[in-house]
Amino acid sequence: MIKRFHALYVGQIELENIGLGGTPANERRYDKDRLAEPFWSARDVAQLMDDLGYYALWTAEHHFQREGYECFPNLIQLSLWLATQTRRLKLGCAFNVLPMWHPIRLAEDYAMADIVTDGRVIMGVGRGYHSREVETFGAPVIDQAANRELFEEQVDLLLKCFDEDAFGHHGKAYDCPPPVEYRGYQLSEITCVPRPKHLPVEIWMPIASSKSIDYMASKNFKAMVTLNGDKILDDVVKAYRDACAKHGRRKQLGEDMIWGAGLYIADTPEEAKRRIEPSHDERYKWFAPFGFVRYADEQGRTWGTPGAPARIPTLADGIQQKAWFCGPPSHVIDGIKSIEARYPGLEDFMIHWAEGLSPKEFKEQLRWFARDVMPAFAR
Repeated sequence: MIKRFHALYVGQIELENIGLGGTPANERRYDKDRLAEPFWSARDVAQLMDDLGYYALWTAEHHFQREGYECFPNLIQLSLWLATQTRRLKLGCAFNVLPMWHPIRLAEDYAMADIVTDGRVIMGVGRGYHSREVETFGAPVIDQAANRELFEEQVDLLLKCFDEDAFGHHGKAYDCPPPVEYRGYQLSEITCVPRPKHLPVEIWMPIASSKSIDYMASKNFKAMVTLNGDKILDDVVKAYRDACAKHGRRKQLGEDMIWGAGLYIADTPEEAKRRIEPSHDERYKWFAPFGFVRYADEQGRTWGTPGAPARIPTLADGIQQKAWFCGPPSHVIDGIKSIEARYPGLEDFMIHWAEGLSPKEFKEQLRWFARDVMPAFAR
């Protein structure tokens, strides 16, 4: 049963001339003042969500985004500030891109945030996918095997920082501590100071592949799935449940998962589609080239694979795939409940802020959703 409601804001500015016929994504350029706008949008949305009873606002780490789509470089720093602007709302990291961090630095930063906010910052980690970002920071991402190897060693070091009073780590990428003399003795172990107040740390990852599902389950990480088509959603929910059981953790379908979808509420489906379509299309102008079309065709083939569609999806595609819900509150409720009914362990639903939608309009949607949709899930 869905109990908690979230929103995802990847940090876009208020974009102009949106839609398939609008400004090409690669041609967008903005000055430093425009690229700072998302911080104030995040504050305003977080305060509204806090007042309306939402559970968490999630943000995304990205770098060098002069195009204006994803402008938050440090999620823990952002979440610490947002915690000072709100009372109860949790702030989720979707996701700290580990290959662009030293894991001990990330562990220290998160521990401090956990302590001073009393657990309101939610940890999330990912491997990254922007070559411009990850490779510029000196880490691999084009070489996916090297990226995975680095990420998994970083996770091991991160967890030692969180979970062990003192530790040593001697791997391919990190030698912590190095065998040096310190104050008259040979250094063989270190302690992460501070360590989080709340242990074990709740850690989330995005589901990106079957390999990532098994890895997440082996670490007891929780899973986020957003804007997935009906068939792919069902496949990954079952795969995550089965992988957790394989690693000795039996879970219900949907347990320890956040399911995210796009939506727009209006008096009629036609009006909702008309209002959200340019923003939907703007999202996929930016994200489709990265492979972020998680739909399957009638034969079950993932879009972009041989024989399946390889184009930018339309809003009609998203609605058919049950990745987007557009219409009056009753229509949105029915759509969400149709997915909820399949997964008895699912407790978390997340609204995706479509990248072309203005902050003002998104806040109106949050109010409408809180007033007319959330009460249908109060039990």
